[in-house]
Amino acid sequence: MSLHDWLPALVLLQDHGGDWSAYSEALYKYFCRDFVECPPVFKGRRVGLKRLPIEQGKEATFWHLTSQGSVEADRLPDLRRCERIRWPRPMINDSASNGLRIWKQERKGEVRVAIALNDFTYVVILAERTGRNGIYHLPWTAFCVEEAHQRSKLEKEWQRSKV
Repeated sequence: MSLHDWLPALVLLQDHGGDWSAYSEALYKYFCRDFVECPPVFKGRRVGLKRLPIEQGKEATFWHLTSQGSVEADRLPDLRRCERIRWPRPMINDSASNGLRIWKQERKGEVRVAIALNDFTYVVILAERTGRNGIYHLPWTAFCVEEAHQRSKLEKEWQRSKV
């Protein structure tokens, strides 16, 4: 039994016949189900979407959960992120359980909330925003943490600033 058995199964390219177009559409359907049709809630607060820029008819949040790169128009698909498209929602909704590590970060002058698996191998980042109805969050990105030194750095950050 794995530490992460409570998370949904990976969505694999090979399960879509290796057809990138079919795979991308399947990923987008999961994204829409999890974030558009029935948005998650983080600690009782609404979770919105970063919609713009829309690329290929898909919201910016979708691309940040499935690709990597600092320039929006030049982001490249990241299969490890794609495979885990179904993981951010349960991590956001179930943040009080399953041994998740949660802490606030200061990034580029804004507050972000990091939600990591207990072994720091996967992290979801939410941007905290204030609107007319109070504080809400935007899924900013989610990614696998490949290197041990990066996981150690995140763990130290979590130890210093737990939410």
